[in-house]
Amino acid sequence: MTRFALTLEWNGQPYMGFQRQAHGPSVQQAVEEAAFAVTGQAVTLHAAGRTDTGVHALAMRAHFDLARDFDPFRLSEALNARLRLAGHAVAVLEARVVDADWHARFSCLGRAYEYRIANRRAPLTLEAGLAWRIARSLDAGAMHAAAQELVGHHDFTTFRSVHCQAASPLKTLDRLDVRREGDHVIVEAAARSFLHHQVRSMVGCLALVGQGMWTRADLAAALAAKDRCKLGLNAPPEGLYFVKATYPGE
Repeated sequence: MTRFALTLEWNGQPYMGFQRQAHGPSVQQAVEEAAFAVTGQAVTLHAAGRTDTGVHALAMRAHFDLARDFDPFRLSEALNARLRLAGHAVAVLEARVVDADWHARFSCLGRAYEYRIANRRAPLTLEAGLAWRIARSLDAGAMHAAAQELVGHHDFTTFRSVHCQAASPLKTLDRLDVRREGDHVIVEAAARSFLHHQVRSMVGCLALVGQGMWTRADLAAALAAKDRCKLGLNAPPEGLYFVKATYPGE
């Protein structure tokens, strides 16, 4: 068996997330079906993260195994042709052969996400479904300062979905930065792993800080409460992007 690592990009709007779902289309299903059409082999696609409905990816790492060798470049080209023919909003940016013990999920040392807020009164046209529009002016500096309350090792129960299947709410958040770029506010988060809805929940509360509805102390209190009921706001999925997965030796 040969293991192929893929780097995937997708627009999350048409999909029920990465993982296969019985009630709608998924990125995993799209790539697995394309692989079967190209190779004649049924594969199981594993990814560094399982994104939710409507969440996008700029460079998701994934892998599957094939019983015979393929040229990685030709494989990526063939997969893209099948995905395009089927009308999918998924692209294979790169394919390469990796060691048999390399695993997209379990070998991953870190994951990074970006959340995009369009801070403007006018409705979104080009970015519809690709950013969260907030009409009220946001103080990105106050958001960044408050975000530092969440950096480090904490119990993130308040920022965890009630449907989260992680064994523990304890996570170490390596970085949570907020910056303004014109009429956009960008939130960047990095950690070894995240809880279900953690990034969206943190962004939602930071948006309250940016609008002057919460203070830095309010955010710290929500974290300390370890209670999902104390969450101020869960940001919508359309502004969230999986940006990067990091592996040993890279």
